[in-house]
Amino acid sequence: IGKTTLIQKVTQALKSSDVPIDGFYTEEVKEGGRRKGFDVVTLSGKRGPLSRKDSCMSFKFSSDSSASRRECRVGQYVVDVVSFEQLVLPVLRNVNQGSDAAKKICVIDEIGKMELFSQAFIQAVRQMLAGSGTVVLGTIPIPKGKPLDLVEEIRSRKDVEVFTVSNIKYP
Repeated sequence: IGKTTLIQKVTQALKSSDVPIDGFYTEEVKEGGRRKGFDVVTLSGKRGPLSRKDSCMSFKFSSDSSASRRECRVGQYVVDVVSFEQLVLPVLRNVNQGSDAAKKICVIDEIGKMELFSQAFIQAVRQMLAGSGTVVLGTIPIPKGKPLDLVEEIRSRKDVEVFTVSNIKYP
């Protein structure tokens, strides 16, 4: 199973044990068996585009902001930063505002190139990690190529435990 499937199974187990949990995961979007992009899915069930291949540009940028914004892309995918922020930022802010007495788990799948186009997301993750009331269950990419600042910052924290997940066999 892949990392997102693992995150989903852990999330289901925690929810069924009545552990307070919130957050989001990313999910492949396929059409005719081919990947056309990725969606963001919150644990409360909201969904929206994170990215689409150039030829599948089915999301719209608002006319007032698209002119001034550079196109954010990772390989053949164009990232919809506005959609991502509209879904994810309220979730992260809500988790941050919980009381320390009711520790919450926040799922962030993932902290990668596409998500890091959002400065507001970077700020929200840093705030969450600086606080003491939330446990973060997140995924970060294995290092390759140019280091991603926030990812390396997270990887080097003393209060973070990193597990490398590969070729998971699930019964």
